[in-house]
Amino acid sequence: MSSVVVMVDLYAPTLRLARGFLDAGHEVIRVQSTPQVPPAYGGFDEPGFAPPIIHEGDMFDGPGFERTVAAVAEHRPVAVITGGETGVELADALAERLGLPGNGTALSSVRRDKFGMIDRLSACGLHTADQICVPDAAAAAEWHRARGGRVVVKPTRSAANDGVHFCDTPEQTLDAMDRVAASDNIFGIRNEGVVVQEFLVGGEYVVNTVSCAGRHRVTDMWKYTKISANGVTDRVAAATSIAVDDPIGELLADYGTSVLDALGISYGPAHLEVMMTADGPALVEIGARLCGADTAYFAHLAVGESQIEWTVRAFLEPEEFRENHLRPRRQHAHTAMAFLTSPVAGTLRGYPKLDEVQRLPSYHNHQAIIQPGQSIPVTISDVTEPMMIGLSHPVRDILDRDLATVMYLDGDGFYDVEHVEGGATTGAAS
Repeated sequence: MSSVVVMVDLYAPTLRLARGFLDAGHEVIRVQSTPQVPPAYGGFDEPGFAPPIIHEGDMFDGPGFERTVAAVAEHRPVAVITGGETGVELADALAERLGLPGNGTALSSVRRDKFGMIDRLSACGLHTADQICVPDAAAAAEWHRARGGRVVVKPTRSAANDGVHFCDTPEQTLDAMDRVAASDNIFGIRNEGVVVQEFLVGGEYVVNTVSCAGRHRVTDMWKYTKISANGVTDRVAAATSIAVDDPIGELLADYGTSVLDALGISYGPAHLEVMMTADGPALVEIGARLCGADTAYFAHLAVGESQIEWTVRAFLEPEEFRENHLRPRRQHAHTAMAFLTSPVAGTLRGYPKLDEVQRLPSYHNHQAIIQPGQSIPVTISDVTEPMMIGLSHPVRDILDRDLATVMYLDGDGFYDVEHVEGGATTGAAS
C-alpha cells in the first residue's frame, strides 16, 4: 500500500534516500526549511517532485510553523524525516507535532550544535574531546595558551568541514575565531557560534547507522585517509570500507550506538565521525541524517546493504527492522572513495591521467564534479573537490594498492589547466 513520506530539505546529496522510498512504491513530498535554497545546493530542481512546501518562521512554534504543520498534515504522511543537515530540527518538530515516529525536539539542538553534542556526551559519561565555547576570540586564545598543543576551531553549526581550522598557537586560534565569526557557513547563514576543541590524535573512522524505536543497525563503516596539502592540515583524501571481520568494528559499533542513545536518536539514519585515540574512541561530530558523498552506493557494493533500505524499513516496515537489525553483515567487496585534491587553479582543459586510473583493476567509476571548460579552484575543502574516484575489488590488497596509485597520480600532472598570469594566458601543469 502506497504511503506518503515527507522529507525536509531534500537536496542532491540525499536524493538516493528519496529514490529509495519512491522505488518502494511510496510518494515523497518535500518541505524546504528556508525560503531560499542554501547556496551549497543552489540550482537543485529534481524533476519528478511536486514543488516543495516552503516553511517560513520559527522552527518550533508561531504562525509560520502552524502553516507548515497544516500543509504537511494535508498529505497524511506516515513519516517526516530530514533530507539533510539543515532539515534536522524542523523534521523533528513536524514529526513530534503530528504524532509520527521521530527523535523528538528535546535534544534537537544538540544533534546539530557541535559544542552541544560533545557536551551532552561528556555529561553521559562517554569519552570526548576537551572543548570550550567562548564569546570572544581573546578568551579562546587564552584557553589554548593554558592547555597547549594543537586545537581545532570550527563553527558550531555547519557541515562538510566548512570553516574548520587546525591551530598550533594561541595567535592562530585568535585569527581563526575571528575568521569563523565573520563568515557565513556553506548554508548561507552567518556563523552563530564558534567552538574550540582539543585536537584528537588517532585514526578517524565513519560509522553509519539507522535506528528504529531505539534499536540500531550499523550499516557500514569507513576509515579516512588524510593528507596535508594546499595549506590544509588533515584533509580527507579518501574513505576506505572497514571489513566486517575487522576487530575495530565492534569497538566502533559499541561506542557509536552509545552516542545515538545519549543524543536521543531513536529513528532514522545517522552519520558519526569517530577518532580512535589512545584512550579509546571519541566522537568528532555527528550528523543526524544520511551520510553524503554517495557513500550509500559504495556501502552496498561493500556489504550488500546501506542506510537507504534500512531507513525505508525503519519507517515503513518496523517489524522487519526489529527482527533483522542484529543479523551479521556480509562482505561482498572492499571499496574506497578517493576525493581528489587539485593543487592548481584556472580553467580546466582536462584530466590527462584519468585513463591511467581507469585501467586500474579496482576502478569502478568516477564523478567529475568540475568538467573541462569550467573554473577549477585549488582544493581546500570538501566543496572544492574536482573529482571523486570509486574503487571496488574482492581482494583488499589490490584495493589498497590501487588507492595508493590514485593518490600518487593526483597532483600537478593530473590536471591540464589554463590560467592567467599578469593578463597573459599560459598553460599549467599537465
